[in-house]
Amino acid sequence: MSLLKNLEWRYAVKAYDSSRKIKQEDLEKILEAISLTPTSSGLQPYKVLVVERQDLKDRISEGVSNVECARECSHIIIFAAWDRYTPERIDEVYNRMTKERELPEGRFASYTDFLKRAYYEGQDSEQNFAHAARQTYIAMGLALAQAAELEIGSTPVEGFRPEHVDEIFGLREQGYRAVSMIYLGYSDEERDWMRPMKKVRRPKDELIERY
Repeated sequence: MSLLKNLEWRYAVKAYDSSRKIKQEDLEKILEAISLTPTSSGLQPYKVLVVERQDLKDRISEGVSNVECARECSHIIIFAAWDRYTPERIDEVYNRMTKERELPEGRFASYTDFLKRAYYEGQDSEQNFAHAARQTYIAMGLALAQAAELEIGSTPVEGFRPEHVDEIFGLREQGYRAVSMIYLGYSDEERDWMRPMKKVRRPKDELIERY
């Protein structure tokens, strides 16, 4: 299918068939789309947790609004953003970039100095986190699109307690905070009330202004 056909096909699954699991090769394609996602200054200021174990899905479900989806989906993908930008994190990214592109050491020093002034020195940790958190939604969008291309059902999730997920995986101690999640799997056709519904969006002439 084309991208537009994929997006027309996808919807937020409301009930998953717990007996159907995503093939590993398809999961890797979704994760590759996340890996290739563009981010501000190429920093990728987040980590991605892929949860398949049932005991962990059950624990996550204790802090979500749709308990059954969390328990019955094939996988949960969690996006956790940096709690703040630091000189060390910025240098790690650009040192790797310099090495893999076989460029002279310090090639990006003036730019990384700018990033450190703008983020680490120029913003507090909450401003840093808000900026990093926004980057995760770009990755979420591409993951949803890739899942649709594979005809894998998905549900983007903000209806959960981030601190609950942080505690399960020890994210705060690692310098991360949970932001958003995706449930992945296959719709239970008998219980998924959203499946037969017509896709409805605002008319484009209301949504889009052209100049």
